[in-house]
Amino acid sequence: MDFISNLINPGSVAVVLMGAFFITFLGYCLGRISIKGVSLGTAGVFLTALLFGYLFTLPGLKEIPVLSKFHIADASASAMDRYGFMGDIGLILFVTAVGSIAGPNFFRDLKKNAKTYIPMGAIIIAIGALAAAAFAAVPGIGSSFASGVLSGALTSTPAFSAAKEIAGDKAAMVSLGQAISYPFGVVGVVLFVQIMPKMLKANMDKERALIANPAKAKKEVNTDAEAAADACDMPAKETTAKKRFDIDGFGLAAFGVAVVLGILLGSIKIPLTSKGYNGSCFSLGMTGGPLIMALILAHFGHIGPMNMRVNTQVLKIFREFGLVLFLLGAGVEGGVQLVEQIQNSQYGIMIVVYGFIAGVIITIIPMVVGYIFARKVCKLPLLSTLGSITGGMTSTPALGTLISVAGTDDVAGAYASTYPIALVLIVFACQIIGIVL
Repeated sequence: MDFISNLINPGSVAVVLMGAFFITFLGYCLGRISIKGVSLGTAGVFLTALLFGYLFTLPGLKEIPVLSKFHIADASASAMDRYGFMGDIGLILFVTAVGSIAGPNFFRDLKKNAKTYIPMGAIIIAIGALAAAAFAAVPGIGSSFASGVLSGALTSTPAFSAAKEIAGDKAAMVSLGQAISYPFGVVGVVLFVQIMPKMLKANMDKERALIANPAKAKKEVNTDAEAAADACDMPAKETTAKKRFDIDGFGLAAFGVAVVLGILLGSIKIPLTSKGYNGSCFSLGMTGGPLIMALILAHFGHIGPMNMRVNTQVLKIFREFGLVLFLLGAGVEGGVQLVEQIQNSQYGIMIVVYGFIAGVIITIIPMVVGYIFARKVCKLPLLSTLGSITGGMTSTPALGTLISVAGTDDVAGAYASTYPIALVLIVFACQIIGIVL
């Protein structure tokens, strides 16, 4: 046994990389399994990572040569920092790529549907918050556990942080609630955006045309005079474009600028209480900051003479790779945290059962109500509705799945339009539940 351990002795960073790519392989295999046309897709990586997060904590792993390197004692282990860092990088890559792809058409879509997207975000969060408040009123549950379940069901890290701060010495209950509800919060939305088109037997070609309708309509009604005017404008546009320069052929430098400015924007903190910066603060974080900055830069397309367009294929690779890294980090951390929180809990297995059931309810009901509102009241196309739901649920993995299901990146505009209002409201909702109840 000692001979094998000495022969195969990878370093700590290599161990994390080996674990990450092995989980990726198995996760994609799981995601490929399709039942009546519905599959987990990239979310299979999350469930596999969640399982391995649990397996890494097993004490018996320490006795097995080579595999002992993968053992994670608890949430404070150095390996957790590495998986967490990997997840943060993935999240930034994903949202920046999504923003860069959606940016050119984002403000057009927002202008047309702002009166729909903003209420959508508000309705989804309000329904989720009301369900969480009702759950908190159950004897023996309490507001801290309920707010944790809410933040997990809507997969919101900023809300989780705000709930922990309000909870004070009951912060462990917030962590327990979040750990229990988070897995279904991820998987539930991923399955919803796949199941709805199947249930409706949607014609995806027609739906793609509907979500891209403004551009198509303009082309169809374009008169000869308008075409001539466009033709006259073309030389001027080409001349302007030629004056701009690319730092590199792939647009990686421009992407880097978007990431840096996005992180800076996301780091800005706005105090929410009289305690100033020592109390609860709101920030866009590493999701909202890079997303909004990428949308803005992609909309304008340049900073002075520097071209800010990124090669589309590069963006699609960053989007997929970033999503995988994010799901890896979140899954492994979630598996370890779930084990630790349940082991440390003094409330028995029933509170875990209650938390899971509440999480399922808080995930499903807001999506159903949001869908009915968007389709019946606002008359939104199916793909715009589902894109807005992923934004209202602040679900990054579901957006990745929806893009794959829809076969178009246009759905990212609805996500990006709804996400900011949902992000703000979910933070406030968790704080109100923690303070009032």
